[in-house]
Amino acid sequence: MSNGKPQQQNQKPQTAITPTREANYQDWYQEVIKAADLAENSDVRGCMVIKPWGYGLWEGIQRALDVMFKETGHQNAYFPLFIPVSFLEKEAAHVEGFAKECAVVTHHRLELRDGKLVPTGKLEEPLVVRPTSETIIGASFAKWVKSYRDLPLLINQWANVVRWEMRTRLFLRTAEFLWQEGHTAHATSEEAVEETMKMLRVYATFAEEYMAMPVIQGEKTAAERFPGAVQTFCIEAMMQDRKALQAGTSHFLGQNFAKASGIQFTDQNNAVAHAWTTSWGVSTRLIGGMIMVHADDDGMVCPPRLAPQQIVIIAIAQKPEDRPRVVDYCKALATELRQQRYNDDRLRVELDIRDANGGERRWGWVKKGVPVILEVGPRDMDKDSVFMGRRDKTPKEKTTVTRADLLTTIAATLQEIQDNLLAKAKAFRDQHTKVIDTKDEFYAFFADPKKAKENDPTPIHGGFAMTHYSGEIAVEEQIKNDLKVTVRCIPLERGEAGTCPFTGKPSAGRVVWAKSY
Repeated sequence: MSNGKPQQQNQKPQTAITPTREANYQDWYQEVIKAADLAENSDVRGCMVIKPWGYGLWEGIQRALDVMFKETGHQNAYFPLFIPVSFLEKEAAHVEGFAKECAVVTHHRLELRDGKLVPTGKLEEPLVVRPTSETIIGASFAKWVKSYRDLPLLINQWANVVRWEMRTRLFLRTAEFLWQEGHTAHATSEEAVEETMKMLRVYATFAEEYMAMPVIQGEKTAAERFPGAVQTFCIEAMMQDRKALQAGTSHFLGQNFAKASGIQFTDQNNAVAHAWTTSWGVSTRLIGGMIMVHADDDGMVCPPRLAPQQIVIIAIAQKPEDRPRVVDYCKALATELRQQRYNDDRLRVELDIRDANGGERRWGWVKKGVPVILEVGPRDMDKDSVFMGRRDKTPKEKTTVTRADLLTTIAATLQEIQDNLLAKAKAFRDQHTKVIDTKDEFYAFFADPKKAKENDPTPIHGGFAMTHYSGEIAVEEQIKNDLKVTVRCIPLERGEAGTCPFTGKPSAGRVVWAKSY
């Protein structure tokens, strides 16, 4: 029966985040960060304030990786934030690669003149604020390494770095960011290469098992190589806008930095040799990756293994007289849940007993991406049950679970969410990865779909294009100029040899092309 009001057909459901991913992906990304209260721009140009929920994600990354580093024999240390310019000058290719991004300290004192603070006390030698630490750590390694018995030297540093970026975006590209940087020295080239590949595998394992983010392992082309490195290897992931994110790198530095820093040792034949070194690192950029792989139009979606809080219990009591017993029930449930274990650790449980609207509180946790949200009111409590929502499902998909079943199944539920997020991300990547054998098809794949013709042979535009490539840097530069597309990596598993569609020359195997962050 009609109520006299016009019927609205095909209305899109409202979402917590506007604009949506489809409407404006870049603005959506910023709004997710804001809604989840992850970070904000600071008063210092190009820098960010990482708020508690965002820093909780970084702490989860640190905890997991730190264990993995130590299991592979590495120790943590700390090195100076300031690097003398003369240290960088020792490695020409290195300084050329970072010169435009360096922040430089030239004075050591401020004096008040006419009501303003003026820098005085010019330094004898300018100091660069750490953009990366190969040279300063190399100076220490040169003191520590004297004999082959001192090798291998396996060091990691958790620190901040500064790279003066002109265009910044929270987590993805800021003037200052947090990271870890591993630095190792070895007696032979073979040992250093083995270390480089071992740490690449550590990153790939972490990305997939903790971040639920599928990655491709591969080597960078010469054009994308780390300044001063012999080889650079990386893990590349696909975001929901089908662009690639370089999520971690591992560098075989050969003897370049050892020679620049004087890292020498006496070998078993009593001959003096330069060490072979590596460096590898990931940063807070990983949080940006998590957002762009998993978040949806309702906010952040945190993988359970890294979520600052894996479960939130929301106490809901409409009547004041019900509040004390509902709160007591929720406190007892939180205590029981915290005794349960997942991923070799006790569950992280947040108890929300704020005197505020239950729906508003629930949506606040949805936006933060908490994996499991439990709601408990008087009727639920009387049935000794909870109302459960999972962040890998839509907000409307909630089920009633008894307290007993919840306690026995919660670990399996969290792992199921973790597995679902990885499977969904893999399916998305596979859907938008295409094997291409002609130049025309390649250009069509990366063309603007809005400008595509009706008989367009490429129904899916953008993503990862897998083509043969003969390796000419000029070809890579031309495609970058034409399409803003680069070779993201040469996969470790390249497949069979073939013919480059751009030059007609032989190709040892396929490479991954994509637009990137």
